[in-house]
Amino acid sequence: MNTGIPADLSSGTPNTRYGSAIQRMLLLVLFGISLAVSVQAQEQQPGSSKSKKGSPRKTESAAKPALELKAIAIVKASCERLAAAHSMAFTAIVMYESPSVFGTPLAYMTKSEVAMQRPDKLRVITPGDGPPSDFYYNGKTMIAFAPTEDMVATSPAPPTIDGALKAAYDKAAIYFPFSDVVVANPYKDLSDGLKVAFYIGQSKVIGGVTTDIVAYGNDVVFIQAWIGTEDKLPRMLRAVFASDPTMLRHEMVLSNWQIDPSFSADHFTLAKADSAKRIAFARPDPWAPNRFAPPPKSHRFKKQ
Repeated sequence: MNTGIPADLSSGTPNTRYGSAIQRMLLLVLFGISLAVSVQAQEQQPGSSKSKKGSPRKTESAAKPALELKAIAIVKASCERLAAAHSMAFTAIVMYESPSVFGTPLAYMTKSEVAMQRPDKLRVITPGDGPPSDFYYNGKTMIAFAPTEDMVATSPAPPTIDGALKAAYDKAAIYFPFSDVVVANPYKDLSDGLKVAFYIGQSKVIGGVTTDIVAYGNDVVFIQAWIGTEDKLPRMLRAVFASDPTMLRHEMVLSNWQIDPSFSADHFTLAKADSAKRIAFARPDPWAPNRFAPPPKSHRFKKQ
């Protein structure tokens, strides 16, 4: 679906970065801070301290990536909580950085109201920033709607949410950074190729609840996550992708959680689908950035 983005405020040119930056977004982390914490933790381990003369003692264990069972257990418990939900609703606020004309990054944000019902219902309402856009999936049809332009694109869809997410990307480059939250098995692809996972501590700042802070990553992306200690729900994620030489940061805050709510029969349908101007359900023209950016090569953290 071709829904354009306004001119880039940093350069005055069509904001292709608005889409290309968020396409790297998935679940999110500040790589530098987390890496520093990891290094600090390793330095505190026996055998890795400096000698009296100030020279570090070399050990094999200090050089090996760590997979802490506590961190893995927290991430797995969160994924299992999400997978067990028959339905859910939440708000996703996504922040990603994009370089300005001066080289220093600027922050851009989007907000989406998400509702899903397994195995075949999904609704995403994105009022801003950027042009508003809606996405509906009811098990048979996908609908992408641009309310400002009153344009709609429809397409037959697979019978599952996972299949619909893939089809939306393949056909129209539509991608949602929170895809891992709504898929059938969030832990499956996340754990593939996992190289590092460690526990950082607790916080009482995010989402008004106590959260466990963990970091994990593979050869493609490094994630820092704040996960509810009691409810196991992800509250904030920050990420940096290894392929990005500028190490731009991506962040997603998840709030207003509802687990197993009831939805009306028409919640996943668009009333204006028949009256709006129809356009092709297809990838946008090269000069017209899509409202929804495509995922990175590491879609859902899976090595390609």
